[in-house]
Amino acid sequence: MNRTICGAALAAAMLVLQGCASPGAAIDKDAQARVASERPEAPRPEDFPDLGSAKWKQGAFPGTDAFARMRTGMGKDQVRELLGWPHFSEGLWGVREWNYIFHFRTGKSADYVTCQYMVRFSGDGVSTGGWWKNPDCALLAQPPAATPIPASTRLAPPQKVTLNADGLFRFDGSSLSDLLPDGQVRIERLAAELRGNFRSLHYIVVTGHTDRLGSDAYNEALSLARANTVRDLLVKQGIDGKLIRAAGMGKRQPVVSDCEGTRSSPALLRCLQPNRRVEIDVAGEQ
Repeated sequence: MNRTICGAALAAAMLVLQGCASPGAAIDKDAQARVASERPEAPRPEDFPDLGSAKWKQGAFPGTDAFARMRTGMGKDQVRELLGWPHFSEGLWGVREWNYIFHFRTGKSADYVTCQYMVRFSGDGVSTGGWWKNPDCALLAQPPAATPIPASTRLAPPQKVTLNADGLFRFDGSSLSDLLPDGQVRIERLAAELRGNFRSLHYIVVTGHTDRLGSDAYNEALSLARANTVRDLLVKQGIDGKLIRAAGMGKRQPVVSDCEGTRSSPALLRCLQPNRRVEIDVAGEQ
């Protein structure tokens, strides 16, 4: 008797799985035209689900060509072919939103940046758009096209500028209003040097770092927010924003690690100071 019940349950489960995997209906051309003419409001950061609630918490490392092929008006089967199944448990039928966790390599060892991506669908089951929780992730997903370099140009080796975060921002601050006067002057002076010393810029990577004090999530957010503020100020000073990528490494890449002392003691904070920094990597033609 028990075997019969178990067998029936297993068969029912297989039918459900087969139904989920079966192809969807043909796309309604009128539905595609409707969503193409609409301008849906972008989701707010708080509309994205918490990373901890993901069913598939590992996320994925996507190919950048997938996002180049994403278009409004695509059906769910087509989106799934490009991006895979969503990483959050959002139901099977009548779902109007898929959420993903995507990772992008920074080029520094095995480090990567984690981004959240949302695709929304109309009631007809066609996509109305795709959005990043952090808009800067779009630069990681679709890097600027490489510009051919004439053989006669003189390329400068990549240069790194390291700025002490304590000299840039007020304690625990990360916004433009938190920039110290001297810190803002240093960034403005750096922008002037970039404009004056390079005939053309190929890329700039702004990376925020923190010390080990505080949670991983807090330090990830703080380091990225500071990198974005530096990036925004460089853009205000005339540097092309399409060439600048911001990343937050949190406390994963310390410069010093053998500091001793009680938490938040002056001696410990001074010892950990080199870890609180913003690094700016620049490559271009001089």
